[in-house]
Amino acid sequence: MTDGGLKKRLSRTFGLQAAAISIATILGIYLAGVILEEILITQALVQEADHFWTRYDQDANFPRPNTHNLTGYLAPIGSEDGLPARLKGLDAGFHDQQQDSGFSTVYVSDRNGQRLYLVFDGEQVNALATWFGIIPLTLVLLVLYLSVWIAYRVSQRAVSPVTALAHRVNRLDPDAPDPAVFTEDLVHDVANDEVQILAGALAGFAERLRAFVDRERQFTRDASHELRTPLTVIGIATDVLLARDEIGDGARRDIERIKRSVKDMEELVEAFLLLAREAEQGLAADQVSVNEVMRDEVERVKLVMGHKPVDVAVHADCQLTITAPPRVPAVLLGNLLKNAIAYTDSGSVRVTIDAGGVTIEDSGVGMAPEQVNQAFEPFYRGDPNTPGHGIGLSIVRRMSERFDWPVGIDSEPGVGTRVRVSFPRAQASRLECR
Repeated sequence: MTDGGLKKRLSRTFGLQAAAISIATILGIYLAGVILEEILITQALVQEADHFWTRYDQDANFPRPNTHNLTGYLAPIGSEDGLPARLKGLDAGFHDQQQDSGFSTVYVSDRNGQRLYLVFDGEQVNALATWFGIIPLTLVLLVLYLSVWIAYRVSQRAVSPVTALAHRVNRLDPDAPDPAVFTEDLVHDVANDEVQILAGALAGFAERLRAFVDRERQFTRDASHELRTPLTVIGIATDVLLARDEIGDGARRDIERIKRSVKDMEELVEAFLLLAREAEQGLAADQVSVNEVMRDEVERVKLVMGHKPVDVAVHADCQLTITAPPRVPAVLLGNLLKNAIAYTDSGSVRVTIDAGGVTIEDSGVGMAPEQVNQAFEPFYRGDPNTPGHGIGLSIVRRMSERFDWPVGIDSEPGVGTRVRVSFPRAQASRLECR
């Protein structure tokens, strides 16, 4: 979270609220003016004219209206003698007139050959609208703006500790989490119980995370020594036994099987250790040639497969280079290659290296769609009779997710399987492309 996150959203919300209040106030003033002019003035003029005609019918000498806001003129229809110039030529009905002193509304009505002109002074309407409409609405608007501003300031003070906590979480080093960053110089200055509870929870989480990181590092160090040492001893012992001439053919085959199993265990332990450690904790990245890795893995797997009637071929379109810890692509590609050979009793395994990645195709038993969906699950094996532990593809998936190397599988029962490993940031040497 940044300063432009929660605080910006609050500012935008309160700004929209203030804008909505302003629009509502302006519309209210406009509607008040319309109502004042269209209803009060027009109705008052109509009623005033009706009252005059009623009294005029009773007494021809009844005086014309003449007040501070209303002035009346009476003249025979067709004669405009004695009328002000601005009233001449007006027909019956309402007329709005704009003058230097302001606007006025004129209502013209006819009866018994006479025409009555009622002139209402609009300046008085403006004064009334100002004192009894605009000024009260302006005061209300100022109070509402003040309330919005106070609410905004209060909300900022309430949100600021949460924002500060978010910044500290963002800066927390997962390799060396320090719980003190959530309690120093923050919680003591905040009277918000919820923020203190949140800070305490984050501090507890950081403490548990630090303990977990320490246990992981300790396990990695112990496993690196305690697991590799006996495997190395067993490997050396098998080499010593194979060097003896008195060993029979049957015993020699058993010893070679033990040696291959030791080699598999060494690779498995190395894969687990790679996954247990972060790249910055001993897995230094380097420029790795995928072509060389694939060539070495093919040579190794040929030694393991023995006399199995499977032809393994590698075709490289170009020299492909990636940046990674050297053993990671070897473990990933090696597991895919051994998996292809394991499920191919006879036929071929073809490896293609191009500018985007590596494709491994086999002519083995293949898999149904439901088997493909489970292929990356731990301990899953498409054929229970095939040697293996069912964790090779699980390791492949975890490595592909860790280093962002997408892996896809296409398979058809009885036809074979095609596995594609993409290296999005790989570099292809065009000079060596064929």
